[in-house]
Amino acid sequence: MTVTDLELPGVKLIEVRAPADDRGYFFEAYNRLRYQTAGIECDFVQDNVSFSRAGVLRGLHFQHPTGQDKLVQVLDGEILDVAVDIRQGSPTFGGWVSAVLSSENRCQLLIPVGFAHGFAVTGDHALVSYKCSAPYVPADEGTILWNDPDIGIDWRLAQPILSTKDQAGVSLGEMPMHRLPRY
Repeated sequence: MTVTDLELPGVKLIEVRAPADDRGYFFEAYNRLRYQTAGIECDFVQDNVSFSRAGVLRGLHFQHPTGQDKLVQVLDGEILDVAVDIRQGSPTFGGWVSAVLSSENRCQLLIPVGFAHGFAVTGDHALVSYKCSAPYVPADEGTILWNDPDIGIDWRLAQPILSTKDQAGVSLGEMPMHRLPRY
């Protein structure tokens, strides 16, 4: 596996090797020792799976104070996966990075605590799997507006399909500071 640090500290793109032959391919999606050797020291406690159709945008979601590291991968289809730094006092506060994750490239994105996460389905559909380092706590969840002009994410979708919750997100500038993690 190859681990590449992206522009925001702690966000990593992981390229997993998947030996293939005429029968198909095989890859180890996660091995704690292999990830620890690569400097990724997350204690994952929950696995989530979501299925979405073309044009769906999910996010931008975070939890605080019960923050979550996330390791995201696509089992079938393609997404544009996005991480936004929402840590108060961070030199990259409000900055974002993205990566295309697909069943073809088998890349993973590590999103550390202190970042909001979202993705847009850029293929016909997407079956997304992600590991979390803390359980889901509804009272700790926050939603940043997906199209916050101060963040300026290029989602590569003209008319995204959004949940009611995601439509009601607030801009990062309007989010009460006590709701955001500290750097």
